[in-house]
Amino acid sequence: MIGQLRSVVIDCPDPRALAAFYAELLGLPLAERDSEDDEWVVLGGPRGYQPRVAFQKAPDLRPPNWPDPDRPQQFHLDVTVDDIEAAERAALALGARRLPGEGEGFRVYADPAGHPFCLCWD
Repeated sequence: MIGQLRSVVIDCPDPRALAAFYAELLGLPLAERDSEDDEWVVLGGPRGYQPRVAFQKAPDLRPPNWPDPDRPQQFHLDVTVDDIEAAERAALALGARRLPGEGEGFRVYADPAGHPFCLCWD
């Protein structure tokens, strides 16, 4: 092993707002000690504990345009849920939007800044 994953970092125009969305979606606490005003916001436990998701200010972000290959998704998060219908309602109420595409055991959404993520179930 060369190193350990510290954080998944998501560029966005409003880090605090997108962190609030993912805090509710994933049940992760705000790590205010590791955050820097509205430029860098971290969710999760202290460094070395997983999972951690950080949000970095990128005012000129061109979000992915699922499923357009000219503006690909770049990365996405898979979120495991017990009840897809209840999870979808909750995600949409938080500001997510449904995107085209789904498969056996997953549906695709965009967070409020336009990043794709999947709700997955077994």
